[in-house]
Amino acid sequence: MSFDHLPMFIRDLRSLPRFLLTLLVILVGYLIIDFWISPAAIGQSKTDGHYQHNAANRDGIGKIYMGREISHVMGHQGAAWLERSNRAREEKTDLLIRNLPVEPDDVVADIGAGTGYFSFPVAQRVPQGTVLAVDIQAEMLEIIEARKVELGVGNIETVRGSIEDPGLPEASVDLIFIVDAYHEFSHPYEMGTAMARALITGGKLVLIEYRAEDPGVPIKRLHKMSEKQAKKEMAELGLRWVETGNFLPQQHFLVFDKP
Repeated sequence: MSFDHLPMFIRDLRSLPRFLLTLLVILVGYLIIDFWISPAAIGQSKTDGHYQHNAANRDGIGKIYMGREISHVMGHQGAAWLERSNRAREEKTDLLIRNLPVEPDDVVADIGAGTGYFSFPVAQRVPQGTVLAVDIQAEMLEIIEARKVELGVGNIETVRGSIEDPGLPEASVDLIFIVDAYHEFSHPYEMGTAMARALITGGKLVLIEYRAEDPGVPIKRLHKMSEKQAKKEMAELGLRWVETGNFLPQQHFLVFDKP
């Protein structure tokens, strides 16, 4: 077979060692897939059910839900930041705990419980009830289990959830609260639907998020949420806005219920 009719640069490829030619073919194939097939690579978005996918911002995963890019998750390596000594003073966490709408015998789910920073004091507010400390990271749940033994707390149960389901039975929970974690959920629609299903009729969901409307809150943009955005996303789950507490210095205290 003659190659004389081919362009010069293609004929020159015959002189390359076989392994270099193989690498070149792989590279060309990758570029075709990345730039010709992947919409994100050329600045376009593609739709995946309830989500769109774009090129990611620095602190996000490139996945868009109802106009909001989902942020990266803070892993168990950030446990020390959750337990920092000045957190109570900066965020007035005592006011947050005091204003949770609970009764002494309620079943309460702390979604994204982390180290149990809120699970333990909330357990004191439901002495005849139970706090379900839910997290997807086994390392976080191990911290909570160790603290349970150390402190002798008997009304906290750890629950290993998934990225799409907190693992709670249907109509089993009086209150769900989520502190600075909802914006990290990689599947907020699926997770939110499962949480709404776990609430009893009339049960409440309290969403705590850093205020996106306030430029003075020293948190990265994708780790904040506006009140308007939060209401829109909860309405998508069939949850009804009840009230917004304005007593925290940096965060929204948004209360929703299940009609």
